[in-house]
Amino acid sequence: MNKYIQKRSGKAGLPPGTLVHIGAKPDTPARVSLVNYNETAFDSRDITDVKECLVIKEGAPVHWLNVTGISDIVLVEKLGNCLGLHPLMLEDIVNTDQRPKVEGYNGQLFIIIKALGYDDVAGSVKTEQVSIVLGSNFVISFLEKENPAVEAVLERLKQSKGRIRKAGADYLAYCLIDSIVDNYFYLLEKTGERIESLEDRLIKEPTTKLLASINDLKREMVILRRAVWPLREVINGLQRDGEELIKHETGLHLRDVYDHTVQVIDTVETFRDMLSGMIEIYHSSVSNKLNVVMKVLTVISTIFIPLTFIVGIYGMNFKFMPELDWKFGYLFVWVIMITAAAVMVSVFKKRGWF
Repeated sequence: MNKYIQKRSGKAGLPPGTLVHIGAKPDTPARVSLVNYNETAFDSRDITDVKECLVIKEGAPVHWLNVTGISDIVLVEKLGNCLGLHPLMLEDIVNTDQRPKVEGYNGQLFIIIKALGYDDVAGSVKTEQVSIVLGSNFVISFLEKENPAVEAVLERLKQSKGRIRKAGADYLAYCLIDSIVDNYFYLLEKTGERIESLEDRLIKEPTTKLLASINDLKREMVILRRAVWPLREVINGLQRDGEELIKHETGLHLRDVYDHTVQVIDTVETFRDMLSGMIEIYHSSVSNKLNVVMKVLTVISTIFIPLTFIVGIYGMNFKFMPELDWKFGYLFVWVIMITAAAVMVSVFKKRGWF
């Protein structure tokens, strides 16, 4: 499967709203959990029958339905039919190659955001799609697999940290988005460390293997850019189109997420410029090394040109060459060649050619 563009050709010719999973399939089975909470109470349990999810259509308290494992199309379709989710919404949920966006469906807000992480084993960026459905008193989240950012929000609910248990569903949706965006900074820190390490190695000894590492990292910047750039539109869309579902106080917090998003985008663009500069430095270093080699070869060739000329003259074997019968002729030729070479070396050193 392509690392940058998922294969979508399997959906060609199918009617809109047809569920076709696009993306990697996790090893663990799908799981549905339901969290109900208010300021004084908290309850969390796993769901085995989709009809149990109908409780989210009731009033208070706030309900959070978390679905892990969107590759299970049957489960997603059952949940969608049970909760009355729009077919186009379900189609986008199971397609993990979606661009981050926000859309309105029948009084609900549908949000897609990319959760980014760092694979310490592979030493590369990993990306997952998180889909969020926001209603008046509920939030439904769809994950490819368990995500630390989402788990952190659940832990805050359990511990009743901050005002999350006192606020409504809109604040829960904000917390999920904010937690995912905050994880971007950890990834940027790891990326910055990798770039710094490559810079140090590049200065000491540029190699083709090092160039391959720089190109790999530059391709990862493409993933980051695709995930982060549209996020500004998502936050603006939530503030602009979510007036009925998002309270003013939550809108103020979304502005903070917007600021973080802009900061992440600036950092990604800086990293891209740095990597492009490093590639230029590599090619310049290789070119400089080649120039040094060519200069040494040129100096050696220049020194041997007059020596070859002298040897060529005395190698013609003419019968009446005066020096052929001279007792010191052989020594004389050596003196001339050594003197010529020494003079040329002295001139080259004086001019700083080597």
